[in-house]
Amino acid sequence: MMEVALIETYMYELSNLFLIPVLLTIIILFLYAFYALGGFLAQYPQRRYQRESYRAALQAPSQKLRLKAYPLLSHYLRHPSCTLEELEIMAAKQLEVLRIVTRIAPMLGLVATMIPMGPALKALAAGNVQGISENLIVAFTAVIFGLITASLTYWISSVKKRWLMTEYRDLEALLKGGKAHESA
Repeated sequence: MMEVALIETYMYELSNLFLIPVLLTIIILFLYAFYALGGFLAQYPQRRYQRESYRAALQAPSQKLRLKAYPLLSHYLRHPSCTLEELEIMAAKQLEVLRIVTRIAPMLGLVATMIPMGPALKALAAGNVQGISENLIVAFTAVIFGLITASLTYWISSVKKRWLMTEYRDLEALLKGGKAHESA
């Protein structure tokens, strides 16, 4: 029985060591979400402005044309020998960090919620109301930051995925000798 109590104590102490790194990671991911949002909000008007150039490039590809808001087409114009598989991998890379952040931010928020619950329960047992509230503030704040981060990056990745799928479909038609759908 003594060994179980010792293991529980070590696990409790070890879990407390993770709180600061997890909170710092959540803050970094939160800042990244707003950085990604800024990039997304900058790309949206660029896409509207470059739409006619995009359509023209699909009809008559030119290596001189640079369409920053359309990354797959830009890559194809710079490297006309690229394959559809390369474009598909490029599209996946464009979304990779957003998708990872979308998935791990809520998990880290949950971890940062659970870690302070141990000290909060200890404070409850000791009748320390201030200790309970301090730990619960950390717990709930962390999960809120994780969920906001995930919400932002999920929204951005969903819209960007649609944009990239449209570009990919148009380039697939172009590479196979058909007519592009021109719906970007």
